[in-house]
Amino acid sequence: MPSTVVIRRVIKPALFVACALPLLSVVLAAFGIGGASLGANPVERIQDTFGQWGLRFLCITLAVTPVRDWLNMPWLVQLRRMLGLYAFFYVLMHFLTWLILDQGFYWSGILKDIGERPFITIGFTALLLLVPLAITSTNKMMRRLGKRWKALHRLIYPICLLAVWHYYWQVKADTTEPLIYLAIVLVLLGWRAWKTRSGRASVVAAREPS
Repeated sequence: MPSTVVIRRVIKPALFVACALPLLSVVLAAFGIGGASLGANPVERIQDTFGQWGLRFLCITLAVTPVRDWLNMPWLVQLRRMLGLYAFFYVLMHFLTWLILDQGFYWSGILKDIGERPFITIGFTALLLLVPLAITSTNKMMRRLGKRWKALHRLIYPICLLAVWHYYWQVKADTTEPLIYLAIVLVLLGWRAWKTRSGRASVVAAREPS
């Protein structure tokens, strides 16, 4: 297991840089640096890139606990907050790209889209649910909320399902990729359900008289 110093000074900074690479790729493409390009529809390309990475980071964040247990690497939990905040960041950037670059703050059209286009409604709901998780991600909020903090952060489960649903309804033709994400999320949630059920069964068995 890496020491606390290695995690804080090496692993976390390296992870921070790695998580920022999708943003960097968009910036480089926007300015045409290194031959990169956003293509014929730059706004759609930016929006899709941020949305896909938001969903990926949601799945990665959800996978931290199972991977920790499967590989016996308890220190991975120390990286979960950063991954979760990056998930929120990319989802927020996905929304802001739509709000500013695509809609141009045209509020009547924006509110109409949120209310009438199901995939936008679902995506907006996922973003709203992410906000309290980002706000309460600090150690101070963890201490203040106590047991309620863990219950609140279980919102990540429906958020991941909503994000996949949003992506599925947004895709016009090939739904293979959103279905792959759905399978990943269901496996991770199914493992949690199995672990919880096994833990309860063990507690009941331990209480029974021999």
